Amino acid sequence: MGCGPPSLSQNIATMTSFPKQFFWGASTSSHQVEGGTYNDWSEWEEKNAPRLTRQARKKWTQRQQEKFPEMFDEKNYISGRACDHYNRYEEDFDIAQRLGHNAHRLSLEWSRIEPEKGKFDEKELEHYKNVIAALKKRGLEPFVTLWHWTLPLWVRDKGGWQSSRTVRYFSRYAEAVAGYLKNDVKFWVTVNEPEMYAHKSYLIGVWPPQKRNPLLLIRVLCHLASAHQEAYECIKRIAPQSQVGIAKQNIYFEAHPNNTVTRAAACVADWWWNHYFLRRIRTYQDFIGLNYYFHRYVWSPPEDNAQNVSDMERELYPEGIYPVLKELACYDKPIYITENGLADINDTHREWYIRETSKHVRRAIEDGVDVRGYFHWSLLDNFEWDKGFWPRFGLVEVDYTTMKRTVRKSAEGYKTIIENASAR
Repeated sequence: MGCGPPSLSQNIATMTSFPKQFFWGASTSSHQVEGGTYNDWSEWEEKNAPRLTRQARKKWTQRQQEKFPEMFDEKNYISGRACDHYNRYEEDFDIAQRLGHNAHRLSLEWSRIEPEKGKFDEKELEHYKNVIAALKKRGLEPFVTLWHWTLPLWVRDKGGWQSSRTVRYFSRYAEAVAGYLKNDVKFWVTVNEPEMYAHKSYLIGVWPPQKRNPLLLIRVLCHLASAHQEAYECIKRIAPQSQVGIAKQNIYFEAHPNNTVTRAAACVADWWWNHYFLRRIRTYQDFIGLNYYFHRYVWSPPEDNAQNVSDMERELYPEGIYPVLKELACYDKPIYITENGLADINDTHREWYIRETSKHVRRAIEDGVDVRGYFHWSLLDNFEWDKGFWPRFGLVEVDYTTMKRTVRKSAEGYKTIIENASAR
């Protein structure tokens, strides 16, 4: 595999259609939408809400502070009821069906299913079986994530991902879930964004358990890779026809084309962030799930480089998904875009962003990349981890007081994109 993504300077040629069996949908994660969870994150929220509230004045710009005053309310940082999706999932899936989706990515909450070591709650397993049945009844293919960053308290107390024991615990959890749902789920995502979790929790130290230790970072990544491998083998043994992968966040690192130093730096960043983990699990995946959000200049961009930004003031760079997809083609695996989205409360950029992203996904398909699905983040506004509720990522707006759902205009635009792609 060569170092560095292909150039974006080519003109976009006439596109072929998306594959006939292409999956279109949106993603959610249990802790962010279900409500009523009790895990290492919910405990951390209670302890850290006052600190996060105080730090908001330094962390966010004046414009953001004026637009989102809720960031100064401690309740913003407590997940609580979240979107009450645990009780309202049928209503939410009705919306997804009306919007033309034919697939949905969700996660299971480990802390619900195994609240105590070795004790699996059949009531919660049955709940998730009903959730998946509700998706299939509406013609939505479930993509099920086993771990999206939260841990049962008993796992946390035994060392979390710092401990090699957690690999064994996770494998047992995967085996139990796969055994229960083997006839209902074809697509499994074992872990979500292992590199993001490890860096935020064990290098930058802003997420639980808030440690800053590069050696722990490496250890955690190694344990997550081993956990994926063991879970992969468990699921394939129980349900050989299932498809198992991960959701991996990859970034488009752009170097100055005439500067050797920045090109070398981009190569290092690309290897470490985009490929280190994937190479470790290369023979243990049936597909790659891509989460694409970021474009990073390895040198300062031109001063006149005007760019759209989200409410979180992240650059919106939909064309970057093309070189990221082209790079992933070297693994010779099907690719599903398992997350891609933006915080946009006024719905100013979302439809444009989805349309432009889909254009560059089609370009990658035209160039031979085996892309088989796109899941927007997110179906619903939700709890955005240490930022709380103020960033609004949903195709569907959620009133957190009444829990009323309101479909945004961009969701209808996405529906049109899906219909047009299916009609080709």
